[in-house]
Amino acid sequence: MTTDHPRHRKPPLVVVVGPTASGKTALAIELAEEFHGEIVSADSRQVYRGMDIGTAKASPEELSRVPHHLVDITKPTERLTLAEYKKYADRAIQHIQDRGLLPFLVGGTGLYVRAVVDNLAIPAVPPQPELRAELEKLDLETLGKRLKAVDPASYETVDQKNPRRLIRAIEVSETEGVSFEHLKGSAAPKNDTLMLGLKTDPVTLEIRVRRRVDDWLQRGLLDEIRRLHDEDGVSWDRLHDFGLHYRTFAEHLNGKLGFDEAKERAVKDNIRYAKRQLTWFKQDQRIRWISDEDHAGVLVSDWLIERASRGVRGAAVAGKR
Repeated sequence: MTTDHPRHRKPPLVVVVGPTASGKTALAIELAEEFHGEIVSADSRQVYRGMDIGTAKASPEELSRVPHHLVDITKPTERLTLAEYKKYADRAIQHIQDRGLLPFLVGGTGLYVRAVVDNLAIPAVPPQPELRAELEKLDLETLGKRLKAVDPASYETVDQKNPRRLIRAIEVSETEGVSFEHLKGSAAPKNDTLMLGLKTDPVTLEIRVRRRVDDWLQRGLLDEIRRLHDEDGVSWDRLHDFGLHYRTFAEHLNGKLGFDEAKERAVKDNIRYAKRQLTWFKQDQRIRWISDEDHAGVLVSDWLIERASRGVRGAAVAGKR
């Protein structure tokens, strides 16, 4: 008699990851429609209201097809911590599962995905105002050197172009006297998880990034950034913290960069960001890399059928296939 492995008794979760501009949203919507699911965003910028164009949020038409969770949940003038994100994500996933539907965790923010999938115990270290004030005066290079000196493990995993995350890692490491990375322990995973990664070759990815930046600009990205600053009270420093195209086009609007230079820098920053995302995700051996919707659909269907064959609660309906 076959004994069911403990992980198969847990509710199901499908994760779709990949670099920026790889087509995660479109793929996830197709899968969620087919397998009776809803989407939980794992994007560190989509959580902020008003940041619509430059975060590639789902369109109104896409939202009408599949419900999305953890989009537009806070103001861009506020800061959503990793611990807060995980709490909201866990709650949304359970709510979807409780209604007999299949949750899809979708996005490119690797730490968000890891926090949920591995059920990370996020260190509850309160902000240190005096230390932060000191660190905020330092440039990126100096922050990076300081973090590397006190916490080399976190230096290897943190976004080294994001001053806010560098500062937080330094703050936690210096306050606790141990690595921020090592403080992020984990409990037993809450879900039985299928992880899919959307792969794209470098040439295609660069073409898609360039097209995406062009599309953003045509749809009014500069107006979005102006509105965030002028009407929503988002400071230029805060826009700079968001990085990538928000940083470069904010500098353009401030007269620090010409338009063409800002556009090219935005493209290159996004390409570098995509490479960092791939480096992060390729370290996770659980991810099954796919190149198209049909392959993804087969993997999800086979996984759900396997769960159903074991008589697992919450196996979800296998969909059209």
